Amino acid sequence: MKKVLVLGGTGFLGRHVCEQLNRLGIRATVPTRRMIHGRSVQTLPLVDLIEADVHDPAALQRLLPGHDAVINLVAILHGNRRRFEQVHVALPQKLAQAMQTMGVRRLVHVSALGASDEGPSLYQSTKAQGEAVLRRADLALTVLRPSVIFGAEDRLLNLFARLHKTCPVIPLAGARTRFQPVWVGDVAQAIVRCLQRPETIGQTYECAGPEIFTLAELVRLAGRLCGHERPVWPLPTALGYFQALLLEWLPGEPLMSTDNLRSMEVDNIASGTLPGLDALGITAQALEPIAASYLDMAGQADPLLRLRQQASRR
Repeated sequence: MKKVLVLGGTGFLGRHVCEQLNRLGIRATVPTRRMIHGRSVQTLPLVDLIEADVHDPAALQRLLPGHDAVINLVAILHGNRRRFEQVHVALPQKLAQAMQTMGVRRLVHVSALGASDEGPSLYQSTKAQGEAVLRRADLALTVLRPSVIFGAEDRLLNLFARLHKTCPVIPLAGARTRFQPVWVGDVAQAIVRCLQRPETIGQTYECAGPEIFTLAELVRLAGRLCGHERPVWPLPTALGYFQALLLEWLPGEPLMSTDNLRSMEVDNIASGTLPGLDALGITAQALEPIAASYLDMAGQADPLLRLRQQASRR
């Protein structure tokens, strides 16, 4: 691999993927609708940032020539049915058609743990539909299904930490749902290893961490690590949906949506029936030592945790 097209390369996971490619000497082309959104990867010497709309089939065809492979990271967590289908289903369809037209076959596609046609949420069902679209195409495809991803600048533990800092009590919907959080560095490494290993073609990998937490446990852990722990009040299902409806009406991206709650009707943990990170030679990192390194707002975490985290990245 000498040159890779990375869709979604300016996002949280995308930045780490670009860094991994950069370390290996692999050039990455990262399209973005606005150049200002690409500042996080623009400083990497082997990243070419290009202004383009990846939802435009003609733009995709213009981007593909000269690339050995494509990594698709584009996804959303909130939206209506039309928006979920546009991003999770229509975009993979356009990408598959463009790749077939331009003769680029290698694709690593990031889906989601829990993707299923029978999933209770639009997020889960459209993710499954997007996978199906790509499997029907004549592509050298690898699919990764990560659980919720944590790491510095994540929208998971950082959000919980902010709530602990600003709220006297945290009312929590879906408190008993179980998750298996995975470190962003492990997912990025898995993507790049799949890209490099032909034997991963045709495979689906579940990317999950070594520990399982309920949502309430994750929220309490974030509070303890940031030094502002508040009481967590689990909400009954009906009240949780009422809270999500109110949050959806607020301006900006909602903290929680009704579709998010529908996703949490099923646990977000590895099935055990598909290969995981260990099949790629990756030992999944535990959550707490890493989270302590970026949530320690009060300076209360063990300083050795940060040293151990730095050592794990080398």
